[in-house]
Amino acid sequence: MFADTSSIAGYTIFREEPNDAAPDLSKQRSVHPLDQLSIEEIRVASRLIRDHAPSSTLKFNCLTLREPKKAEYAAFRDGRGPRPDRRAFAIVLEKGTPNVLEVVANLTSVVIEEWTNVSDVGPTLTLEDLDVCERVARNDPRVVRACEEIGITDMSKVFLDAWAIGFDSRWGTDRRLQQGIAYWRNSASDNQYAHPLDFTVVVDTEKEEVLAVDVRRVNGERTPPSFAEHNYLPEFMGPNFYDNTKLKPIDITQPEGVSFKMQGNMISWAGYKMHIGFNYREGIVLSDVSMLDQYEQRQRPLFNRISVVEMVVPYGNPDPPHHRKHAFDVGEYGTGLMTNSLKLGCDCKGAIHYLDAVMATSSGDPAIVENAVCIHEEDNGLLYKHTDYRDGSVISARDRKLIISQIITAANYEYAFYHTFSLDGTYKLEIKLTGMLNTYCMHESESAAPYGTEVAPAINAHNHQHIFSLRVDPEIDGHSNSIVQSDAVPSDAEVGSPENLYGNGFYCKKTPFRTAKDGVASYCHETSRSWDIINPHRLNPSSGKPVAYKILNNNCPAILAKPGSMVWKRAAFARKSLWVTPYKDYQLFPAGDYVCQSSGQQGHPYNSTVEDWVAKDESIEDTDIVCYVQFGLTHFPRTEDFPIMPAEPVSVMLRASNFFVKNPALWVPPSDIAMDKSSKNAFSQKQAGSCCASKSGVNSKL
Repeated sequence: MFADTSSIAGYTIFREEPNDAAPDLSKQRSVHPLDQLSIEEIRVASRLIRDHAPSSTLKFNCLTLREPKKAEYAAFRDGRGPRPDRRAFAIVLEKGTPNVLEVVANLTSVVIEEWTNVSDVGPTLTLEDLDVCERVARNDPRVVRACEEIGITDMSKVFLDAWAIGFDSRWGTDRRLQQGIAYWRNSASDNQYAHPLDFTVVVDTEKEEVLAVDVRRVNGERTPPSFAEHNYLPEFMGPNFYDNTKLKPIDITQPEGVSFKMQGNMISWAGYKMHIGFNYREGIVLSDVSMLDQYEQRQRPLFNRISVVEMVVPYGNPDPPHHRKHAFDVGEYGTGLMTNSLKLGCDCKGAIHYLDAVMATSSGDPAIVENAVCIHEEDNGLLYKHTDYRDGSVISARDRKLIISQIITAANYEYAFYHTFSLDGTYKLEIKLTGMLNTYCMHESESAAPYGTEVAPAINAHNHQHIFSLRVDPEIDGHSNSIVQSDAVPSDAEVGSPENLYGNGFYCKKTPFRTAKDGVASYCHETSRSWDIINPHRLNPSSGKPVAYKILNNNCPAILAKPGSMVWKRAAFARKSLWVTPYKDYQLFPAGDYVCQSSGQQGHPYNSTVEDWVAKDESIEDTDIVCYVQFGLTHFPRTEDFPIMPAEPVSVMLRASNFFVKNPALWVPPSDIAMDKSSKNAFSQKQAGSCCASKSGVNSKL
């Protein structure tokens, strides 16, 4: 039925012929309820919506899985209820108008269940939307004139990176706006970020019209572009640049195959089980995360759902047009839409299992990104080790980690997301930032300081932040959880007192959060602050403390924009390290469902944010809760970041805390063990400096 296929921006698109029969969904009835929509399901959903619409001029902004309600899915999963119906959720635009519709289509009964008009909102800018900016701007006479004034006459060498505009007071929300940041490129492979231009454009996405060309003048003068090339591709570096003699090959082999098993999109590995989902906005979604407790011999739930639900990149130069540079890459563009097709040996190494991403185009046709998700194992160093210094006996084991990853390209930046699980029950999200700095031209009278760095002559890279929001829907041994803040503090008792005679006492101060307003918290370096997600109904038999998973998050700068500024209002989630709210179905995105051109105002009828949710101050104690964990970095660009950035990692971790009765990784066979305690062998082991030296050593493979 898919007679016509084509490719755009890394997607393979399956176009429907007019005489194609309706797809058969009978095979879809038994798929996992959290699996992304299939090609066939997208076909059915888009047909249903088009047939239902009074107008034929529809444009699909998104078409994705409508996940079952939590209680409905849990009943099915636990064998207490029927299989949930398969549903699709779509945001649909009427072409050329500001009209926006939200639609829910039931794919099991093949009917439209919800059809809602929403207003005063800005839907995501898709890759197809962003293509409009460069295409129309190159042909605009005002853009051509702006280029001619600085000596550029070949418009094929002018490129515009399209961004969401954030806000612009010259136009209201009845237009879908985007801004174009201009560059020059000498050849197809030249680095455009070495040649920023001194003007930007504002474009109406739907009308495909340039509304303004904003030219910056310094002392009444234009800033000529730098034509000096700063490239990094092999064709520019020359044959004598690379030295193959310094680095020898590293081969990663797993001769017996991988240790994980895939059943559809369900994965099991080293006692863990979870479902791997994917959608246009969040990218990777991990659900039903559980771990086998070797001591209790049961599968214990950890997290109901984990995903990256927002990020903001606010730039620190207050001069126009840079005040508009604060990209919300999840909400404004979609992490899933920007995902790369991953390549073995480049993006992933070892024995790899890939998952494809299935999304939809503006016409409602299905589109696939092959190899969007990479799943593999890596060695993770020491798991545990101890040497008895008296006789030299040694035991040690190697850790390993399961990594579920994707990489996105957000215009100039690349972000690599690594969801990592290790053998001791730890979950870690690591994000590596690489790609290109966003650059701007400098007039000869200007200095890059204090808001940027001159990374090359006349090239300014501005200070900026990257703040991510990880949504954790916990299920720590059950769905009723609470949050307790932990701070390392000195004893309250004075030096010389009976309670603290020598003054060395300190303890962990526990502060329970009762309501949502309590659960808005910042990190405190002085007290090594962390937060425990506890189950108050289950106590560890040894410590007597509630079983818990601890949020460890010391990479968490708060947004530096001034209170009251536009980005401060729009990115309320980025002001704090932690927000905790009671669970609500379909309440996911802390900056709102509609981030493009949002104002950050509270109480918007169609675009509530985490501030609105917390303002209700509902109980977050012993109930079903959700944690929004913010982490990231403040980036003062370096010359070493140019022309292409070395990857810079940032991470957050959730770790078992009194959850298990003892080290949960003791089931892992030791990698090396030397148990001979004779004095002669003990001495020889010490001399050899290796636990492998003993004749009684046993080598085990994990």
